[in-house]
Amino acid sequence: MSRADAVPGDLLDRAAEVLAGEPEHDRELFLARLRRHWPDLLSGLEAAYGDAAPAAAARAVDVAARRAVERPADLRLLDLRRLVDPDWFQAPSMLGYACYADRFGGTLAGVAERAGYLRELGVTYLHLMPLLAPRPAPNDGGYAVQDYRRVREDLGTMDDLADLAAVLRAQGVSLVLDLVLNHVAREHEWAVRARAGEERYRGYFHVHPDRAVPDAFERTLPEVFPDFAPGSFTWDDDLRGWVWTTFNAWQWDLDWHNPEVFLELADVVCHLANQGVEVLRLDAIAFLWKRLGTDCQNQPEVHALTQALRAVARVQAPALAFKAEAIVGPDDLAHYLGVGRHAGKVSDLAYHNTLMVQVWSSLAARDARLLTTALRRFPPKPPTTAWGTYVRCHDDIGWAVSDEDAAAVGWDGAAHRRFLSDFYSGEFPGSFARGLVFQHNPATGDRRISGTAASLAGLERALDEDDPHAAELAVRRLLLAHHVVLGHGGVPLVWMGDELGLLNDRDWAQDPAHAGDNRWVHRPRMPWDVAERRHREGTVEHRLFHGLRAAVRARAGLPAMHASVEAEALDPPLPGVLMTRRRHPEQTLVCLYNLTEHDQWVPRGLVPLGGALRDELAGQPAGEADGTLLLTPYRALWLTGDAGGEPARDPAGT
Repeated sequence: MSRADAVPGDLLDRAAEVLAGEPEHDRELFLARLRRHWPDLLSGLEAAYGDAAPAAAARAVDVAARRAVERPADLRLLDLRRLVDPDWFQAPSMLGYACYADRFGGTLAGVAERAGYLRELGVTYLHLMPLLAPRPAPNDGGYAVQDYRRVREDLGTMDDLADLAAVLRAQGVSLVLDLVLNHVAREHEWAVRARAGEERYRGYFHVHPDRAVPDAFERTLPEVFPDFAPGSFTWDDDLRGWVWTTFNAWQWDLDWHNPEVFLELADVVCHLANQGVEVLRLDAIAFLWKRLGTDCQNQPEVHALTQALRAVARVQAPALAFKAEAIVGPDDLAHYLGVGRHAGKVSDLAYHNTLMVQVWSSLAARDARLLTTALRRFPPKPPTTAWGTYVRCHDDIGWAVSDEDAAAVGWDGAAHRRFLSDFYSGEFPGSFARGLVFQHNPATGDRRISGTAASLAGLERALDEDDPHAAELAVRRLLLAHHVVLGHGGVPLVWMGDELGLLNDRDWAQDPAHAGDNRWVHRPRMPWDVAERRHREGTVEHRLFHGLRAAVRARAGLPAMHASVEAEALDPPLPGVLMTRRRHPEQTLVCLYNLTEHDQWVPRGLVPLGGALRDELAGQPAGEADGTLLLTPYRALWLTGDAGGEPARDPAGT
């Protein structure tokens, strides 16, 4: 660290004074972390706040010091463990699970009672969907937060949350929560005080007295919810102005141009870390910084501010990791993990939305070429970070297929996006899927899709039509999709119920609070009586649960699955077969995936591995007597070779 990067002496003294009553080793560790992360904190704030940065950085250190004093002893021990094992979230044994607390366990205490089910599956990372106190419905599924320091009353209290975190931590499961950074509910205390005329809190929001500035911004702003929340500004009588509302009229965008907003959220981060939260999913992070003439997404200040926020967390609670909820294109996505001067200093994890979209695209098209092309576009991520990979999530599927990628394989991008919407809504002749169209935008032709993974994979249609063969293919298709996600690396995430093949909730609209949002079709309550069928051989639930668990166990023993390793998309040996490679110093792994309902025969010479092949997924030798590899419908092979053999030809030519 250069002298210019050193922590000011008076700031070290102030921090030491706050920590004066702490054990000497804790005090010294805090000051050591402060010296280490001060440059990242200061430079991040300078990029956003210029000359105001030093004062803001000093106040942020005060926040970290005060919260460090409050940090429980068991979490301080976790901090030490994470410091000596910084790649804990990159381990091949990681498996994430995501759900709504009430739909999984009823209450936070109920979730704790079901921890055994999660460990049975192999879960090490539990993401509970928004549970901080929201405004009354409608509240965007909980993403309109009214109080960052309270839990939804029907779920329990903040003490219950800390107790749940402790129960999970004892079983090796990390608790993950959403932190909505871009906006708060209109009923949040800051918004209430702004509406009451307090200028300090009015400055927490983007408020304009007339339409001049909003109109200028809206010339380049896309609409997120064109059906039920058009535009990006809402008039408020109490404010006597137009307030920025990217998502809904009752979700007010915070003005991150104001350092006070950063300091408020830094304190929230530290507070949640002290409850035992180990990962914060930074919701809507792409929208934080507003710049006229742009779409106000992915601005450079977003990454600088996240770096600064992460630096505060590293000083106060180094066990805490960040995950960016940035559903953006590949060229923009890498910045959320850090590139250039921010490399490895922004978020630790980010969602690989493209993989999810392209898996469904390839299953509909029975073709690996577009998926391969899209994966090759991804720039390398920092080796200290990881992708969050998934088949489904709580949200709709938007067909983020670029015209450039489609053209590279001779397809028309707009036509393929129309095909995917038709196919997964069940309108396309011969489709196996049953999904619902979400947010049809006639101006752009955009039609997103809602539906559980099982219903989109064909299980609902097969069962309704009493077609055992189609049901068998649907089960294989669903497992194959999860095998692709597990084999791609990072932290694979399972959406609640996908491990059992839960179908669309046909009663989703019966709840008035959900009737206008068909994404609730793929957010059913956990039917625990159905979950018990996982113990009955021959049932769909048994096949899916134990098939997924077996893959998770196989993955845990493969060094090549460490998240620091990049997955390389190789030339498909056949149009319907995806082939990837992971090269680790201890092991090279080649994965083959049959994306079709037909047998696929892959010549041995097209697999870039030497010697005898072993299928690590099945735990047995691979290959037929003549050396070819048979992939039955929707089969996956995770192949390693004999290090003493000669490598076969590399189809990618690398």
